Amino acid sequence: MKKYITILILTIIVLAGCEQDSICIDPTTPNLIIRFYDFENPDETKAIQLDSIWAEGKQQYIKNVTSDSVAIFLDINENFTQYNFSSETAVDKINFEYNRKDVFVGRSCGYKTIFEDFQIGSATNNWIKEIEIINTIIDNDTAAQVYIFH
Repeated sequence: MKKYITILILTIIVLAGCEQDSICIDPTTPNLIIRFYDFENPDETKAIQLDSIWAEGKQQYIKNVTSDSVAIFLDINENFTQYNFSSETAVDKINFEYNRKDVFVGRSCGYKTIFEDFQIGSATNNWIKEIEIINTIIDNDTAAQVYIFH
C-alpha cells in the first residue's frame, strides 16, 4: 500500500510541475499600425481609398483598402521593409527601417520580434503629404505607430 501512495504522490508532483505549452495566449510579433489623417485638418482622421498595399518582394497583399487605419507586417529577417501604397492615381513607396530584437515569450509561443529605432528611410510623395512617426519602438499592436497625412 505504501508503494502505491508513494507512486501516486510522485505522479502528482510531476504532473503539477508541467507547463501547458500547447496554447499561446501571449502577444506575438506586432504589426505596424498606420492611421491616415486629413492634411488640411490634422486632428481629423480621414479614410483612404487604396487599390492595394504590398511589401516589395513579398507575397503579401492587401487589396481594396477603405479605412482610416491599416495593420501591416514588418519583415523579421531584414532591418527594413519597403511598402507600396497604390491609389487610383499614383503609387507611393515608403521604406521603413528598424533594428530587430528577438524576445523569448514562452514555450508555447517561442520568440517574438520587437522593432527598435524605427524610422522612415525614404518615401515618395505623390498622394502622401507628410509622415509622422509616433513610436520608435514597436512592441505591441494596440495603438498607431505611424500617421500618414493625405
